Amino acid sequence: MLTNLTVPLLGLVDTAVLGHLDTPEYLGAVAIGANLFSILYWTFGFMRMGTTGLAAQAWGKRDEFAQIALLLRSVLLASGIGLLLILFHQPLIRLGLHLMNPSERVAALAAEYASIRIWSAPAVLCQYTLVGWLIGTQLPKGPMVMLIVANGLNIVLDIFFVTGLGWNSRGVAMATVLAEYSAAAIGFRMVLARMPAGQGFTRALFGQLEDYLKILRVNRYIMVRTIALLLVLAFFTAQGARQGDTILAANAVLITFLLVISNGLDGFANAAEALIGEAVGKKSRSQFRNVFRVAFRWSLWGSMLFTIAFVLGGRFLISLLTSIDEVRTTAWIYLPWLWMLPLASVWGFLLDGVFIGATRTRDMQNTMLFSALAVFLPVWWLTTEWGNHGLWFSLICLMLSRAASMGWLFMNHSRHDRWFSEQ
Repeated sequence: MLTNLTVPLLGLVDTAVLGHLDTPEYLGAVAIGANLFSILYWTFGFMRMGTTGLAAQAWGKRDEFAQIALLLRSVLLASGIGLLLILFHQPLIRLGLHLMNPSERVAALAAEYASIRIWSAPAVLCQYTLVGWLIGTQLPKGPMVMLIVANGLNIVLDIFFVTGLGWNSRGVAMATVLAEYSAAAIGFRMVLARMPAGQGFTRALFGQLEDYLKILRVNRYIMVRTIALLLVLAFFTAQGARQGDTILAANAVLITFLLVISNGLDGFANAAEALIGEAVGKKSRSQFRNVFRVAFRWSLWGSMLFTIAFVLGGRFLISLLTSIDEVRTTAWIYLPWLWMLPLASVWGFLLDGVFIGATRTRDMQNTMLFSALAVFLPVWWLTTEWGNHGLWFSLICLMLSRAASMGWLFMNHSRHDRWFSEQ
């Protein structure tokens, strides 16, 4: 949880630094730009989630060679994908901005932000594999130290570049790039310290082309699921942008709190990934049941605490992030939707952890596609007259649909003892 909460903390600082400038355009530009990079980077989020499940199962089997080979191959794959993103970033950014259709001034600022931020691609994707591997091999303190140090640096640079040098959204992008490479460097140092004594980089560890294709095949379902989720969030941002810069900025403030909720509650899901994966590797049904019960209980308490915090302190927190009156008062109008999100979304987060640990990723893909196509879009279309309220209602329905569909599959697999069978 501590590791994950450093991620939205950075977004909170970005929002607070830009939210106290004299115009909402900078805040809107970073909201658009950050959304583009959420899509670009988390399209390959399987480098984190898939690595955790596979590493946890190798850990459960006590197979050191499989653990090290997985890490090396995943890092090489992540580096290659990151370099390709840099190579083709201009058409990707142009397409993303065209689809989101912000105002002309916001689009220009977002393009400038994106042209700087893209240089962090190899570092970000390598981080995904390093964090996934460290969680899977049950060293959660590693990612915590790695991300706290890096995000702390990012916050300091944010304030220096934006407030000190007056670089606005450009400064936020530069701070993020420098922090991402710092995080990757710390992560590499930690995994090297975990290598067995005398372990060299043998040819067998690097493997063949088929080994890399296998990683992609195993994780293709996570990739499709992640793209579907990110497209929903991009659609949400784009629809907000079509309602004006003020709605866009207000939604950006509230979505920052959604990231706090999701990253905080994902701590229990990450623990479930590692421990469920270990249980599946050891074929221990009792450990599987115990892990799920404990994770379920803590997830419930965590979601209730977040709900109470935003009900009691939501207006105050919004005021901390922005002093622009029109943005602040608009965000207050839609704050009650944020109160509903923790309890609506926590079950999808928890079950993601269970399905990733058990490498039942096809189920994750199918439930997300169902929730996005059969629930979110129809609900949004039916509630377009509600304006931004309809947009938030659609997002709540998406979360509830994920929880219901994944919950049904969880009970079905448990009833027929399929968690430990070959897929």
